[in-house]
Amino acid sequence: MLPATLLEVGTTIESASGLGRYVLVFLLAMIPAIEPFIVIPIAIGLGLDPVGTGTAAFAGSVTAVAAIVYCQQRLAAWWSRRRDPDEDSSDRYGRARRVWRKYGMAGLAFAGPILAGIHLTALLAAVTGRDARVTVAWLSVGLLAWTVALVAGTTAGISVLGLA
Repeated sequence: MLPATLLEVGTTIESASGLGRYVLVFLLAMIPAIEPFIVIPIAIGLGLDPVGTGTAAFAGSVTAVAAIVYCQQRLAAWWSRRRDPDEDSSDRYGRARRVWRKYGMAGLAFAGPILAGIHLTALLAAVTGRDARVTVAWLSVGLLAWTVALVAGTTAGISVLGLA
């Protein structure tokens, strides 16, 4: 299944021209099964500018992350308004949540995209995070780090293999 997806991503990007290729990179980076980990190497391998590819993929991923986080925040706020106000969570849950808030977001932002994919990471971060802006900021920093690593690794790999 994955090789077929890779072929379709490459064919889709290759069939576009000019700025349309970068728009496709932006859009494809938003799709959970594709994400930047697939679209960046394919796009650079097809000859797209590494900086433009990285920028488009990063922007697409951050857009998807922000949408997931803000939608989850709104859904959680809606749900809490309809919940019984006397129903309180346990003290253990409160302590665990405080520890998560203090230490967890940075680790999740950097490890989550490679371990679970950026979309699941965004949902988990939104559920456990305290503030949508802080959550999106941390996830953006993690995405930026992974995007730079992917662009640099792909460019170096293509250069070493003599495919440029």
